[in-house]
Amino acid sequence: MKKISLIFKETSENRIKNNLKESSSVIIIKHLGLSSPNLSTLRLSLKDAKADLLVVKNNIVKRAFKNSDLADFIKSIDGPCGLVFVKDEPIDTCRVLYDFSRAHENLKLEGGFLRDRVLDKNDIEALAKLPSKEALRAQVVMTLNSPIVKLAVVLNQTLRKFVYCLEQIKQKKNTNTPRL
Repeated sequence: MKKISLIFKETSENRIKNNLKESSSVIIIKHLGLSSPNLSTLRLSLKDAKADLLVVKNNIVKRAFKNSDLADFIKSIDGPCGLVFVKDEPIDTCRVLYDFSRAHENLKLEGGFLRDRVLDKNDIEALAKLPSKEALRAQVVMTLNSPIVKLAVVLNQTLRKFVYCLEQIKQKKNTNTPRL
């Protein structure tokens, strides 16, 4: 019969592995000195961004990462760490973590990976500062719409000049014709 601690370790390791399969990104945070209510607040904020925060012992995380392609990530795991598993777009999650770390100096962003790319603290901050998806879409639409608008303005100006020219010719003919 297995000990409860061994069962807990195996369950935690399997949970990490399952979350790795389901997640598009993982971000490592350090939360030394962060109070339990603040950690709960962070968890709720991350839920809204479709991400989960998992805090487990470092040796369990290292064992889960050892057999995956994240073996280089093991060196980032030192001290009280948490893993943020991102299910959806990472920008919202990075924004939540960045804002929370600015408000609470005990939360440190260590790094992470985005699909196949390793991220450091600066990359996470850069992702957090990107505009929202809707704002980026609006910028693309405006960029695509700009040449069409300019073409319409140019064509309108040409028609306006043509009408102005016809008006000038009409006025000139009216002034040149003798009146009886």
